[in-house]
Amino acid sequence: MSNEVLELKQQGNKLFSQRNYEEAISCYTKALVRDDRVTTIYTNRALCYLKLELYDRVLRDCKLALEQDKLLTKAHFFMGQAYVEQKKYDEAIACFTTAIECAIVKKEHFGDDLHQALRRAKKRKLNFEEEKRMAEEVELQTLLNKLLIDDLERRKSSDESDDVVDAEEPSQLESKYTNHLDTLNNMFAQLDDRRKKRDVPDFLCGKISFEIMKDPVITPSGVTYERANLEEHLQRVGHFDPLTREPLKREQLVPNLAMREVIEDFLENNPWAEYY
Repeated sequence: MSNEVLELKQQGNKLFSQRNYEEAISCYTKALVRDDRVTTIYTNRALCYLKLELYDRVLRDCKLALEQDKLLTKAHFFMGQAYVEQKKYDEAIACFTTAIECAIVKKEHFGDDLHQALRRAKKRKLNFEEEKRMAEEVELQTLLNKLLIDDLERRKSSDESDDVVDAEEPSQLESKYTNHLDTLNNMFAQLDDRRKKRDVPDFLCGKISFEIMKDPVITPSGVTYERANLEEHLQRVGHFDPLTREPLKREQLVPNLAMREVIEDFLENNPWAEYY
């Protein structure tokens, strides 16, 4: 990288920190005109486009960067974010998954950002699919109600026009179809209630992240945590139990197999909760 390109990149970085994204883009573009082999400039410009919600341009710059370095974690990460905003959740999930794999290969540390982004994308996909299902259910309920009402009117007209010996009395017919409608609408109402009552019990969630635990471990104090969160606490904060403040070392952590079994059973019966 030449001094001129480096200077333009640094100017762009400074403008980005000042939230002057358009001017930052201008600097990065000038730098790329002089040297289009610097992948970090592509990803820096992509991040500016991300802030400006220009998602197609984010994807373009990330793809250009990946043509030179397929293991560029940030390029996959920014692409995933752009795809999420475009509601292309499968593509986003694939990008975040690849970003995590690249970070592992290159031994890069992004904290929980990549995994959190992946969880959010999966959750948004689930919500999107559920909203679509709900709209389809409302449409189906409306159609079935209309069919029943139309059938009632047809029966009433038929009974009035034809000399049918065993024709039902209008009041009996009305009552019969009212019961059908009540049964139908109660069924859909129960479906709505079950959906509204979706909740994850607190005891299945970690005491640090408040998310469903994947690898629960128990401390000598009897408190269960998500292993990754607790180990990060021990490394960064100190060697003590976050809740009880009792001294604690990594070697003292014991897998909580009973809790893991409970969580796995809950997730099997409530697949939506995986992205809670």
